[in-house]
Amino acid sequence: MSVRYHNFGGVIGWNLQKYFPMLSSDSYLKLQRSTRNKLQKEYIDYFLSTGEPPMPLVVNLETINRCNSTCSFCTANKNAEKRPYKRMEDSLFYSIIDQLAEWGYTGHLTLYGNNEPFLDTRIVEFHKYCREKLPHSFIFLSSNGLLLTVDKVKEIIPYVNQLIINNYCRDMKLHDNVREIYEYAKSHPDEFKDVELLIQMRYMDAVLSNRAGSAPNKTNDVKIIKETCLMPYTDMFIFPDGRMGICCCDNFEATTLADLNKTPLKEACQVQQHCFYIWIFSIRPFEDALIFLAKKQPDSIMRS
Repeated sequence: MSVRYHNFGGVIGWNLQKYFPMLSSDSYLKLQRSTRNKLQKEYIDYFLSTGEPPMPLVVNLETINRCNSTCSFCTANKNAEKRPYKRMEDSLFYSIIDQLAEWGYTGHLTLYGNNEPFLDTRIVEFHKYCREKLPHSFIFLSSNGLLLTVDKVKEIIPYVNQLIINNYCRDMKLHDNVREIYEYAKSHPDEFKDVELLIQMRYMDAVLSNRAGSAPNKTNDVKIIKETCLMPYTDMFIFPDGRMGICCCDNFEATTLADLNKTPLKEACQVQQHCFYIWIFSIRPFEDALIFLAKKQPDSIMRS
Protein backbone atom coordinates (compact mmCIF):
# COMPACT_ATOMS: atom_id res chain seq x y z
CA MET A 1 0.00 0.00 0.00
CA SER A 2 2.16 2.90 1.23
CA VAL A 3 4.74 4.17 3.68
CA ARG A 4 3.86 7.68 4.82
CA TYR A 5 5.23 10.31 7.16
CA HIS A 6 2.90 12.98 8.55
CA ASN A 7 3.57 16.07 10.65
CA PHE A 8 0.39 17.91 11.68
CA GLY A 9 0.76 21.40 10.19
CA GLY A 10 4.53 21.10 9.75
CA VAL A 11 6.82 23.49 11.60
CA ILE A 12 4.06 26.10 11.95
CA GLY A 13 1.64 23.61 13.47
CA TRP A 14 4.33 22.26 15.79
CA ASN A 15 5.25 25.71 17.11
CA LEU A 16 1.58 26.62 17.48
CA GLN A 17 1.10 23.57 19.74
CA LYS A 18 4.31 24.33 21.64
CA TYR A 19 4.04 28.10 22.21
CA PHE A 20 0.29 28.74 21.91
CA PRO A 21 -1.25 25.53 23.31
CA MET A 22 -4.75 26.83 24.10
CA LEU A 23 -5.07 28.59 20.73
CA SER A 24 -3.95 25.38 19.05
CA SER A 25 -6.42 23.32 21.08
CA ASP A 26 -9.35 25.65 20.38
CA SER A 27 -8.56 25.69 16.66
CA TYR A 28 -8.35 21.90 16.60
CA LEU A 29 -11.73 21.53 18.29
CA LYS A 30 -13.40 24.14 16.06
CA LEU A 31 -12.13 22.31 12.99
CA GLN A 32 -13.60 19.07 14.32
CA ARG A 33 -16.97 20.67 15.04
CA SER A 34 -17.13 22.30 11.61
CA THR A 35 -17.10 18.89 9.91
CA ARG A 36 -18.80 16.76 12.54
CA ASN A 37 -22.36 18.12 12.29
CA LYS A 38 -22.77 17.16 8.64
CA LEU A 39 -21.31 13.69 9.21
CA GLN A 40 -23.52 13.23 12.26
CA LYS A 41 -26.68 14.00 10.30
CA GLU A 42 -25.65 11.69 7.47
CA TYR A 43 -25.02 8.80 9.85
CA ILE A 44 -28.32 9.28 11.71
CA ASP A 45 -30.21 9.23 8.39
CA TYR A 46 -28.33 6.08 7.37
CA PHE A 47 -28.97 4.42 10.74
CA LEU A 48 -32.70 5.08 10.60
CA SER A 49 -33.05 3.97 6.98
CA THR A 50 -31.49 0.52 7.38
CA GLY A 51 -33.75 -2.47 7.86
CA GLU A 52 -31.38 -4.03 10.39
CA PRO A 53 -29.37 -1.79 12.75
CA PRO A 54 -25.81 -1.62 11.42
CA MET A 55 -22.86 -3.30 13.07
CA PRO A 56 -20.35 -1.12 14.93
CA LEU A 57 -18.12 0.93 12.67
CA VAL A 58 -15.12 0.23 14.91
CA VAL A 59 -14.46 -2.36 17.63
CA ASN A 60 -11.74 -1.19 20.05
CA LEU A 61 -10.41 -4.10 22.08
CA GLU A 62 -7.90 -3.11 24.76
CA THR A 63 -5.99 -6.20 25.94
CA ILE A 64 -3.82 -4.49 28.57
CA ASN A 65 -4.39 -1.15 30.31
CA ARG A 66 -0.88 0.20 30.53
CA CYS A 67 1.31 2.64 28.60
CA ASN A 68 5.06 3.28 28.68
CA SER A 69 5.03 6.91 27.50
CA THR A 70 4.69 10.23 29.35
CA CYS A 71 2.41 12.30 27.08
CA SER A 72 1.14 15.29 29.05
CA PHE A 73 -2.39 15.18 27.59
CA CYS A 74 -3.15 11.58 28.57
CA THR A 75 -4.15 10.05 31.91
CA ALA A 76 -2.79 6.71 30.69
CA ASN A 77 0.78 8.02 30.71
CA LYS A 78 2.95 6.06 33.12
CA ASN A 79 3.39 9.03 35.49
CA ALA A 80 -0.35 9.68 35.81
CA GLU A 81 -1.69 6.10 35.76
CA LYS A 82 -4.42 5.44 38.35
CA ARG A 83 -6.13 2.34 36.93
CA PRO A 84 -5.75 -1.05 38.61
CA TYR A 85 -3.63 -3.23 36.34
CA LYS A 86 -5.70 -5.39 34.00
CA ARG A 87 -4.76 -7.87 31.29
CA MET A 88 -7.44 -9.58 29.24
CA GLU A 89 -7.86 -13.32 29.76
CA ASP A 90 -7.02 -15.40 26.69
CA SER A 91 -10.38 -17.15 26.80
CA LEU A 92 -12.29 -13.86 26.81
CA PHE A 93 -10.28 -12.46 23.91
CA TYR A 94 -10.83 -15.51 21.73
CA SER A 95 -14.51 -15.58 22.65
CA ILE A 96 -15.00 -11.95 21.56
CA ILE A 97 -13.24 -12.52 18.22
CA ASP A 98 -15.19 -15.75 17.63
CA GLN A 99 -18.46 -13.91 18.27
CA LEU A 100 -17.47 -11.17 15.80
CA ALA A 101 -16.67 -13.85 13.22
CA GLU A 102 -20.00 -15.62 13.78
CA TRP A 103 -21.74 -12.27 13.37
CA GLY A 104 -20.00 -11.76 10.03
CA TYR A 105 -18.28 -8.59 11.17
CA THR A 106 -16.43 -6.73 8.37
CA GLY A 107 -15.88 -3.32 10.00
CA HIS A 108 -12.77 -1.84 11.58
CA LEU A 109 -11.01 -3.63 14.43
CA THR A 110 -8.15 -2.43 16.62
CA LEU A 111 -6.51 -4.12 19.60
CA TYR A 112 -5.77 -0.76 21.12
CA GLY A 113 -7.36 1.72 23.51
CA ASN A 114 -5.83 3.97 26.15
CA ASN A 115 -2.62 1.96 26.20
CA GLU A 116 0.50 0.82 24.37
CA PRO A 117 -0.49 -2.47 22.70
CA PHE A 118 3.06 -3.84 22.38
CA LEU A 119 3.31 -4.06 26.17
CA ASP A 120 1.13 -7.15 25.73
CA THR A 121 3.50 -9.94 24.68
CA ARG A 122 0.58 -11.78 23.00
CA ILE A 123 -0.14 -8.94 20.58
CA VAL A 124 1.22 -10.58 17.41
CA GLU A 125 -0.43 -13.92 18.23
CA PHE A 126 -3.73 -12.12 18.87
CA HIS A 127 -3.53 -10.27 15.55
CA LYS A 128 -2.82 -13.49 13.70
CA TYR A 129 -6.01 -14.99 15.14
CA CYS A 130 -8.01 -11.87 14.25
CA ARG A 131 -6.84 -11.99 10.64
CA GLU A 132 -7.71 -15.69 10.35
CA LYS A 133 -11.20 -15.26 11.83
CA LEU A 134 -12.01 -11.84 10.31
CA PRO A 135 -10.40 -11.86 6.85
CA HIS A 136 -12.58 -9.03 5.53
CA SER A 137 -12.23 -6.64 8.48
CA PHE A 138 -9.95 -3.62 8.35
CA ILE A 139 -7.49 -4.26 11.17
CA PHE A 140 -5.39 -1.33 12.30
CA LEU A 141 -3.03 -0.75 15.21
CA SER A 142 -1.64 2.41 16.80
CA SER A 143 1.61 2.41 18.81
CA ASN A 144 3.94 5.01 20.31
CA GLY A 145 6.79 3.04 18.75
CA LEU A 146 9.03 2.98 21.83
CA LEU A 147 9.20 -0.83 21.89
CA LEU A 148 9.31 -1.34 18.14
CA THR A 149 12.14 -2.67 16.04
CA VAL A 150 12.28 -3.57 12.37
CA ASP A 151 11.81 -7.23 13.29
CA LYS A 152 8.76 -6.53 15.46
CA VAL A 153 7.21 -4.49 12.67
CA LYS A 154 7.85 -7.32 10.20
CA GLU A 155 6.14 -9.71 12.62
CA ILE A 156 2.93 -7.71 12.88
CA ILE A 157 2.39 -6.38 9.33
CA PRO A 158 1.10 -9.65 7.79
CA TYR A 159 -1.96 -9.36 10.03
CA VAL A 160 -2.88 -5.65 9.85
CA ASN A 161 -4.10 -3.32 7.12
CA GLN A 162 -2.59 -0.28 8.79
CA LEU A 163 0.14 0.26 11.38
CA ILE A 164 0.32 3.76 12.88
CA ILE A 165 3.44 4.81 14.79
CA ASN A 166 2.95 8.01 16.78
CA ASN A 167 6.41 9.47 17.36
CA TYR A 168 5.75 11.50 20.53
CA CYS A 169 8.61 13.89 21.25
CA ARG A 170 9.53 17.49 22.11
CA ASP A 171 12.18 18.16 19.45
CA MET A 172 10.30 17.25 16.23
CA LYS A 173 12.78 14.47 15.49
CA LEU A 174 12.13 10.79 14.88
CA HIS A 175 13.37 8.45 17.60
CA ASP A 176 16.36 6.41 16.38
CA ASN A 177 14.39 3.16 16.24
CA VAL A 178 11.46 4.79 14.44
CA ARG A 179 13.81 6.36 11.89
CA GLU A 180 15.36 2.94 11.30
CA ILE A 181 11.89 1.45 10.73
CA TYR A 182 10.93 4.26 8.36
CA GLU A 183 14.12 3.98 6.31
CA TYR A 184 13.83 0.20 6.15
CA ALA A 185 10.21 0.37 4.98
CA LYS A 186 11.04 2.97 2.30
CA SER A 187 13.89 0.83 0.98
CA HIS A 188 11.86 -2.44 1.03
CA PRO A 189 8.53 -1.49 -0.57
CA ASP A 190 7.72 -5.08 -1.55
CA GLU A 191 7.56 -6.10 2.10
CA PHE A 192 5.02 -3.35 2.80
CA LYS A 193 2.90 -3.67 -0.34
CA ASP A 194 -0.10 -5.06 1.58
CA VAL A 195 -0.04 -2.69 4.54
CA GLU A 196 -0.10 1.05 5.17
CA LEU A 197 2.66 2.21 7.50
CA LEU A 198 1.89 5.68 8.81
CA ILE A 199 4.47 7.48 10.96
CA GLN A 200 3.12 10.59 12.65
CA MET A 201 5.18 13.28 14.35
CA ARG A 202 3.37 14.20 17.58
CA TYR A 203 4.16 16.85 20.18
CA MET A 204 3.96 15.02 23.50
CA ASP A 205 3.02 18.15 25.51
CA ALA A 206 0.20 19.13 23.16
CA VAL A 207 -3.07 20.39 24.62
CA LEU A 208 -5.91 18.60 22.84
CA SER A 209 -9.43 17.94 24.14
CA ASN A 210 -10.06 17.60 27.89
CA ARG A 211 -10.81 13.87 27.44
CA ALA A 212 -14.14 14.04 29.23
CA GLY A 213 -12.52 16.19 31.92
CA SER A 214 -9.65 13.79 32.64
CA ALA A 215 -6.75 15.22 30.62
CA PRO A 216 -3.85 16.08 33.00
CA ASN A 217 -2.95 19.26 31.11
CA LYS A 218 -6.48 20.47 30.42
CA THR A 219 -8.63 20.04 33.49
CA ASN A 220 -12.15 21.42 33.43
CA ASP A 221 -14.36 22.00 36.47
CA VAL A 222 -17.29 23.32 34.44
CA LYS A 223 -19.46 21.00 32.37
CA ILE A 224 -19.75 22.47 28.88
CA ILE A 225 -21.63 20.38 26.31
CA LYS A 226 -21.88 21.96 22.87
CA GLU A 227 -22.72 18.80 20.97
CA THR A 228 -22.92 15.05 21.38
CA CYS A 229 -20.19 12.73 20.12
CA LEU A 230 -21.45 9.88 17.93
CA MET A 231 -18.72 7.41 18.85
CA PRO A 232 -20.48 5.95 21.93
CA TYR A 233 -23.16 4.79 19.46
CA THR A 234 -21.04 3.81 16.46
CA ASP A 235 -18.01 2.18 18.11
CA MET A 236 -17.54 -0.54 20.72
CA PHE A 237 -14.89 0.11 23.36
CA ILE A 238 -13.96 -2.98 25.39
CA PHE A 239 -11.80 -2.79 28.51
CA PRO A 240 -9.35 -5.63 29.41
CA ASP A 241 -11.74 -7.00 32.07
CA GLY A 242 -14.44 -7.51 29.43
CA ARG A 243 -16.63 -4.54 30.27
CA MET A 244 -17.91 -2.52 27.34
CA GLY A 245 -17.47 1.14 28.17
CA ILE A 246 -19.47 4.06 26.85
CA CYS A 247 -16.66 6.41 25.83
CA CYS A 248 -13.20 5.95 24.32
CA CYS A 249 -12.04 8.86 26.51
CA ASP A 250 -13.04 6.99 29.67
CA ASN A 251 -9.41 6.60 30.73
CA PHE A 252 -10.47 5.69 34.27
CA GLU A 253 -12.76 2.85 33.05
CA ALA A 254 -15.65 4.28 35.06
CA THR A 255 -18.51 3.44 32.69
CA THR A 256 -20.12 0.09 31.92
CA LEU A 257 -22.64 -0.42 29.14
CA ALA A 258 -22.40 -4.22 29.26
CA ASP A 259 -20.17 -6.97 30.63
CA LEU A 260 -19.03 -9.33 27.88
CA ASN A 261 -18.17 -11.98 30.46
CA LYS A 262 -21.92 -12.34 30.96
CA THR A 263 -23.59 -10.72 27.94
CA PRO A 264 -23.17 -11.96 24.35
CA LEU A 265 -21.46 -9.38 22.17
CA LYS A 266 -24.36 -9.00 19.75
CA GLU A 267 -26.77 -8.42 22.64
CA ALA A 268 -24.43 -5.81 24.10
CA CYS A 269 -24.41 -4.04 20.74
CA GLN A 270 -28.22 -4.01 20.75
CA VAL A 271 -28.15 -2.20 24.12
CA GLN A 272 -25.88 0.39 22.51
CA GLN A 273 -28.25 0.75 19.54
CA HIS A 274 -31.27 1.22 21.81
CA CYS A 275 -29.42 4.06 23.54
CA PHE A 276 -28.82 5.59 20.11
CA TYR A 277 -32.52 5.43 19.25
CA ILE A 278 -33.36 7.24 22.49
CA TRP A 279 -30.79 9.95 21.78
CA ILE A 280 -31.96 10.41 18.17
CA PHE A 281 -35.56 10.84 19.26
CA SER A 282 -34.47 13.41 21.84
CA ILE A 283 -33.10 15.67 19.08
CA ARG A 284 -35.50 14.84 16.24
CA PRO A 285 -39.08 16.10 15.86
CA PHE A 286 -41.80 13.90 17.39
CA GLU A 287 -43.24 13.28 13.92
CA ASP A 288 -39.95 11.69 12.80
CA ALA A 289 -40.13 9.27 15.71
CA LEU A 290 -43.68 8.21 14.75
CA ILE A 291 -42.68 7.69 11.12
CA PHE A 292 -39.72 5.58 12.20
CA LEU A 293 -41.81 3.45 14.56
CA ALA A 294 -44.43 2.92 11.87
CA LYS A 295 -41.74 1.45 9.61
CA LYS A 296 -40.09 -0.71 12.27
CA GLN A 297 -42.96 -2.00 14.44
CA PRO A 298 -45.78 -4.47 13.70
CA ASP A 299 -49.22 -2.96 12.99
CA SER A 300 -50.60 -4.46 16.16
CA ILE A 301 -48.14 -2.48 18.28
CA MET A 302 -48.87 0.75 16.41
CA ARG A 303 -52.64 0.27 16.83
CA SER A 304 -52.28 -0.25 20.56
